[in-house]
Amino acid sequence: MGTTEAVAAGEGQEAAALLEQARGAVDPLLRRAVGSLPGSMRRVAMYHFGWEAADGTAAAGGAGKAIRPALVLAAARALAGPDGAAAADASDAAVRAAVAVELAHNFTLLHDDVIDRDATRRGRPTAWTVFGTADAIITGDAMMALALRLLAEDPHPASAAAAARLAACIVELCAGQQADCAFEQRPQVPLEECLVMATAKTGALLGCSCALGALYAGAGEDEVEAMNAFGREAGLAFQLIDDLIGIWGDPGHTGKPAGADLLARKKSLPVVAALTSGTEAGEELAALYAGPMEGEDVRRAADAVERAGGRDWAQAHAADRMGRAVQQLSRAVPDLGAAGGLLALAEFVTRRTR
Repeated sequence: MGTTEAVAAGEGQEAAALLEQARGAVDPLLRRAVGSLPGSMRRVAMYHFGWEAADGTAAAGGAGKAIRPALVLAAARALAGPDGAAAADASDAAVRAAVAVELAHNFTLLHDDVIDRDATRRGRPTAWTVFGTADAIITGDAMMALALRLLAEDPHPASAAAAARLAACIVELCAGQQADCAFEQRPQVPLEECLVMATAKTGALLGCSCALGALYAGAGEDEVEAMNAFGREAGLAFQLIDDLIGIWGDPGHTGKPAGADLLARKKSLPVVAALTSGTEAGEELAALYAGPMEGEDVRRAADAVERAGGRDWAQAHAADRMGRAVQQLSRAVPDLGAAGGLLALAEFVTRRTR
C-alpha cells in the first residue's frame, strides 16, 4: 500500500470509528423519541429505522450511517477548544441536537421515497410500500415535529438558536426538493441552477449539522457561519458522489437497482453536466431522457453520461468543493489538527463508492 492509500485508509478508519461512536451516542435518545410517537406512527418509524420488521417484531437492520449526527458531535468537539475535557463536555451536550438532525434527515428520506416512488431503501422495501403513502408522509411530518421539540425542550443556552436554524434549514431543504421535482418536467436545466438546488437539498442540512455543533460549543457568530459554509460545501461534494453512485453504484451495496436515477430520468448533477455539454453523447442522452426508458436504455444512458464528460466533471467538482470546504473550516478552526474528526468525515463522504 502506497502513502496516499495508507492515508486514505487511516482516514476511513477514523471516520468509521466516529460514525460508530455517533450512532452509539444518539441511538438511546433517538429510540426514546421515536417510541414517544402514537402507535401507528411509531410502527412506521421503527420499521423505517430498521429496528422492527413490518409485523412489529424486532429486527437487526441498521438505521443509517449517522453522518449528520457525527458532524454535529465532531463540530462541537472541534470548536470547544484544545481542552480534551471541554471538548468531551461539548460533544455530550450536543447529543440532543445530533438526534434532532437525524430525525430531520429521516423526515426527508420518508418523503423522498414517496416523491421518487423508490421501492427500496437500505436493502428492503421502503416504508410507503409497506404501510401506504399517507402513513409514510404523516410519520415523516411527526419526525420533523419531534426534532424541533427536542431542541425546544433542551435547557442548553444554544437550543433556541439551534431550533431556529434547523427550522430555516428545513424550509430551504424543501425548496430544494421542490426545485428537484420541477426539473423533471423541464427539458433543459442550467447546470448552475442544478448546483443551487443540490446545495439546498443536501448541503443545507450538513451545514446546519456543523453549525449546531458549533453553537453547542459556545462558538461565536463568525465561527458558526464558517462551520455552516464548511458543511454546505462538503454537502455538495457529498451529493455529487451520491449522484455518481445513483448511476454506477453496486446494487448489492446501495440497496437500489443499478441506474435507478437514470430509470427515473432524474436530472442529477452528472446528468445535467452531460446534457449541457454540447456533445453528441449529450444529445444522445437527451433523446433517451425524452422517451420511456427500460433495460438496455439504462446502460446506454449511463454510457452517454460518461462519454459526454458528466462522470469526470462530477468527480472533479466534488474534489473542488472539498477544497472549498477545507478553506471554510480553517476560518473556524485555524489549527486544522483540532478538526481532524470533521476532515475525516468529509473525506469519507466524498471518497465513498456506495
